[in-house]
Amino acid sequence: MAAKSRRRQSPYGAAYVSGSAARKLAPVDEPVRRPKKRNRIDAVTIRRNREKALQMDLPYVVALTIAAVCALYLCVNYLQLQSSISARLQNIETLEKEIETLKTNNDALETRIETSVDLDYVYEVATEELGMVYANKDQVRLYGKTESEYVRQYEDIPEQ
Repeated sequence: MAAKSRRRQSPYGAAYVSGSAARKLAPVDEPVRRPKKRNRIDAVTIRRNREKALQMDLPYVVALTIAAVCALYLCVNYLQLQSSISARLQNIETLEKEIETLKTNNDALETRIETSVDLDYVYEVATEELGMVYANKDQVRLYGKTESEYVRQYEDIPEQ
């Protein structure tokens, strides 16, 4: 009994046979594509165009220099603005801390002043040493002011 054989094409172009009774087939060659020959004139033109593309002419260099200087100016200006903003923020923070400490000191001083005044002592000195007395009801006059809630010291008192 004869074993079946197969002929396969390898990716490298050589044919191999498997089995003992393989048929002999001629390998199929693929047509080789060769690039078209370029004219010598076309090659020279292409080479010249490539050289022109790689060269930098004066207007291109001037425009590139101006663009680089503008970009550098914008970057430096941006950094200066960032620096001034951060310096101002730090200044604001120090001023806020200073205000907070001043408010704390002010509140402490106000509390000390309020607790330092003894109203009983003031009453004793006013009544005993200075001879002051409370006003009687007939000495007190009340009046209403419709324009404002504030009373000015040197303003005329309206008659009732």
